[in-house]
Amino acid sequence: MGRVGVLLLNLGGPEQLEDVRPFLYNLFSDPEIIRLPFRWLQRPLAWLISTLRYTKSQENYKAIGGGSPLRRITEEQAVALQERLTQKGHDAQIYVGMRYWHPFTEEALVRIKRDKIEQLVILPLYPQFSISTSGSSFRLLERLWSEDPALQDINYTVIPSWYDRPGYLQAMSQLIAQELDHCQDSEHIHLFFSAHGVPVNYVEEAGDPYQSEIENCTQLIMDTLNRPNPHTLAYQSRVGPVEWLKPYTEEAIPELAQQGVEDLMVVPISFVSEHIETLEEIDMEYRHLAEESGIKNFYRVPALNTHPVFIEDLADMVIEALDSPQVKFAEVAHPPKKTKMYPQERWEWGMTTAAEVWNGRLAMIGIVAVLVELITGHGPLHLVGLL
Repeated sequence: MGRVGVLLLNLGGPEQLEDVRPFLYNLFSDPEIIRLPFRWLQRPLAWLISTLRYTKSQENYKAIGGGSPLRRITEEQAVALQERLTQKGHDAQIYVGMRYWHPFTEEALVRIKRDKIEQLVILPLYPQFSISTSGSSFRLLERLWSEDPALQDINYTVIPSWYDRPGYLQAMSQLIAQELDHCQDSEHIHLFFSAHGVPVNYVEEAGDPYQSEIENCTQLIMDTLNRPNPHTLAYQSRVGPVEWLKPYTEEAIPELAQQGVEDLMVVPISFVSEHIETLEEIDMEYRHLAEESGIKNFYRVPALNTHPVFIEDLADMVIEALDSPQVKFAEVAHPPKKTKMYPQERWEWGMTTAAEVWNGRLAMIGIVAVLVELITGHGPLHLVGLL
């Protein structure tokens, strides 16, 4: 089989406060995070958002110790995975490739080539596939592969998603059960599954399977848990004025309180590592919201991190992938689109749906352009004396 490697893919996160602004810039420069009708708008908009948001984001990272633990935890997962593979008789080198911060995916590929890896398993640490997470990393890898003859000599296979794996479901169920068992009247605790959201148009227009995979995953976890607790699924971390998947976590929690729920246990379903969205958004923001809304007891199930059943399942996934037919980027990087994202409709005069859509897009472009010009002090409006 030759020298074997495993590339773990993850989002990445700023490790210190000065990393926050460039991290946000990298994040919003990705067209799969914010989809725009014109690619040339991407970097100016990313610069604008990172400039406007980084101070508030720094405060959030200060609240959890000054930086994200994501790199440390992912590297711990890599070490645990390598040890488990060795115990199973498989000698494999594990690499970590982050999408938006160090160690970048490109850095991991440099090491993979240096180590002369011949067989590579590409494993995203996102249980459910989305075009904005796994899909973005797959498309980056697809481009890098096409540009580098040395990479083309590596036999690789991709694991697109794994939310329905028995080991993963068992590990999640064990974590939930452990938390429930520490509580009185545990059967009355409302399980609140909170997943990272995506814009609705990713699902309805681009064919993103994320929503269906999240919903299926939630039900599979409840089936595996096999407890009578009521449960709810909601989506967190939305950004911008567009519609995201509903219900929103920040709206669902007060609604449950109004319905008489007093005991709430949050399950972070789309995250396998502790990071800003679990440690600050759930543990601090949503806890405060729940208490203000009348929730008496707020609990949170920890992320999987290096849970032994989870690591065991990751190892089994790698071994199965090595023994199975190869899956290539082209098969998983581009989910079948229902319609083209841009343009969606041809232009029509009058009060039509198409006209409204395009008017909205043109207005967005105009607003972005004005904001960028206000901040930079340069542009056509300054030249003609209007600013």
